[in-house]
Amino acid sequence: MKIAKHTVPSVTYTLMVDGEVVDMAKEDKPLAFIQGIGMMVPGFEKNLEGLTAGTKYEFRLSPEEAYGEYNQEAVIDLPMDTFKVDGQIKKDMLNVGQVVPMQDQNGNPLNGTILEVGDSSVKMDFNHMLAGKELNFTGEILEVRQATQDELDHGHIHGPGGHHH
Repeated sequence: MKIAKHTVPSVTYTLMVDGEVVDMAKEDKPLAFIQGIGMMVPGFEKNLEGLTAGTKYEFRLSPEEAYGEYNQEAVIDLPMDTFKVDGQIKKDMLNVGQVVPMQDQNGNPLNGTILEVGDSSVKMDFNHMLAGKELNFTGEILEVRQATQDELDHGHIHGPGGHHH
């Protein structure tokens, strides 16, 4: 079976950025996802489209095909009050490099990385950590199957490598 919309490929991969391995999925714990519903960056899905089990792959994604260009406007100074918990600001909890789960004005979750901690504000970067980067993938397609209706309804896979109810 070929990888196409609404199939579930199980793949190994090594992701390299600037010559460094930043992520991987090995044969004993492969990445499995529903193709064509936006679970993966568009360029990743596009490069796997049409491949079959047993196929080895290697491709490079530009920032536009992956997490987009680095956006300087996503670097924001937030007032220290933003970080109050139970009326207290715990500055020892605010460390440069720390990733903090936040919400935008619409309640959507997003992660921000602390760049600087000042007396009255915290500078945070809300770009994806791989924004502006070229991504280099190598790997192998281990298996391809049709997604079940349940999986399509829930928007994620069930069973090995997926979500269990």
